[in-house]
Amino acid sequence: MRERAPARWRALGPALLGALLPAACALCGARGAAMLCAPCRDQYLGRRTPRCPQCANRLPDGAAGLCGRCLRAPPAFDATLVAADYAAPVDQLLLQLKFGARLGLAPLLARLLRDAVLERPDFALPALLCPVPLGPRRLAERGFNQALEIARPLARALGVALHPALAARVRETRAQTRVAPHERGRNLEGAFALTADAAALLRGRHVGVVDDVVTSGQTLGELAATFKRHGAARVSNLVFARTPPR
Repeated sequence: MRERAPARWRALGPALLGALLPAACALCGARGAAMLCAPCRDQYLGRRTPRCPQCANRLPDGAAGLCGRCLRAPPAFDATLVAADYAAPVDQLLLQLKFGARLGLAPLLARLLRDAVLERPDFALPALLCPVPLGPRRLAERGFNQALEIARPLARALGVALHPALAARVRETRAQTRVAPHERGRNLEGAFALTADAAALLRGRHVGVVDDVVTSGQTLGELAATFKRHGAARVSNLVFARTPPR
C-alpha cells in the first residue's frame, strides 16, 4: 500500500500551485493568490451601507426600516440581502461570469454573499435555497445558469439544502433590462411554475431565492408570489448585487 505523504508536504501543495499558477485580481489584474485582491475588496466591498431589509435599496446614512417603495407597494418577498451595489467596477465580476463564462468567479461571489449574511445576525436563514431559473432558450445560449453557479457554493457555505429544480421558467420572457418599466410586470406574468413534488417541499417553509443581480425586483417578486401561492411561509432573496434606483 502506498504511504501517504507527510502532512507538512501535503500542506505545501496549495502554496506551490499558487506560486506556479498565480491568480490575477478580477478587478485590477494584480497578481496574487486570490481572484479578488485585498485592496480591491476593502475599497469596493468593505463598507456596508444601510439598506431596506425588504428590497435592499440603499437608505440614507443613519436610516433604518423599510424604504418608501416597500411601504407604498410591498413586494411578494419578505427580505433581500445583497453583498454590493451593481456599479463599476464591481459589476465586472458579474459581467465576466455571465457573459465571459468565467465560472471560477461564482465561488468568489458566493463567499462574498456568505460574508454579507454573516454580518447580518438579524437575517433569518432559509430552510432551502433555489436559484432563479432560466428559460430553456437562454440556458441553451449561455450554457449555464449563473444563479445556480452561485447557489451551489453558497448552499454549502451556509449549510442550507439546495433545490435547483424547485421552480421552472415555463414562459420565455424578454430580459427585464430591455423592457420599459411599466411593461415589466406584464412581461413576467405566468413565467414561473413549480416542478413535480415542489409543493410538498414549500409548504410552511422559508425559501431562499438566489440570483446574481436585482434591478426592479419584479422577477424576484413574481417567483416569490408563485412560491407563496403554493404554501411557502416566507421568501428571502440572497442576491450578489443590487442596481441602485435611478
